[in-house]
Amino acid sequence: MRNFANLSLERPLVMGIVNVTPDSFTDGGDFFDKEHAIEHGKRLLRDGADILDLGGESTRPGAVPVALDEELRRVLPVITELAKLGAIISVDTRHSYVMEKAIEAGATVLNDVTALEGEGSLEVAANSGACVVLMHMRGSPSTMMSDTVYNNLVSEVSDYLGHRISVCLSAGIGLDRIAIDPGFGFGKTREQNLELIENLDFLERHQCPIMVGLSRKFGKHKPAKSRLPESLAVAVKSVINGADIIRVHEVAETRDALSAIQY
Repeated sequence: MRNFANLSLERPLVMGIVNVTPDSFTDGGDFFDKEHAIEHGKRLLRDGADILDLGGESTRPGAVPVALDEELRRVLPVITELAKLGAIISVDTRHSYVMEKAIEAGATVLNDVTALEGEGSLEVAANSGACVVLMHMRGSPSTMMSDTVYNNLVSEVSDYLGHRISVCLSAGIGLDRIAIDPGFGFGKTREQNLELIENLDFLERHQCPIMVGLSRKFGKHKPAKSRLPESLAVAVKSVINGADIIRVHEVAETRDALSAIQY
């Protein structure tokens, strides 16, 4: 039976988002305080989150880097407390030092928007035994939306992810520890995001779980926190088309929506 992070993929997994940042694109500042972040994580677990994804550096379009000590200050206390509850913790970071310290604090999944291309990241992942999520992104968060022209979007995303999988395998990271993320909104327009959703099954050739992060990215004519209907629609569509892990802000509502299609 297929699994990821010791969780069965018999049904789609729901990953709950805990942004410990002042500037994330939809909830920056909501859980910036340590205690608020911990309580939010607990609520997501009660709502049925299979994995909690904690990030201390925003990767929204135009975001600027955060100093490593500040990123650590934000996420480590939250990881430590939620890991004590037995939660499966993913750390959303592109910095190897943060990865290392997060694993020591209890994280078991590394969710990296740069697909472990950062200095030392591949080595930390290989040596730790952690599971990894490899994402496709062009450039960096500060530049990614300036380059959205592709000759063949789906093939180029797939080829990049396939290359990064090969790099991981060569470093000793087994295929059973790898998930892939096409990077919705990371150097992609709305129309390109829709094209990727329609062609998620193309990525199944890599034999890795497919994660999607679509929460609050559709419905931009509305405030971010009012985009739940759109988020649920694209979550369900993605699962129908092959997604295995759904990264979301609203866990309970997502699980209810997925149950309606008998997952």
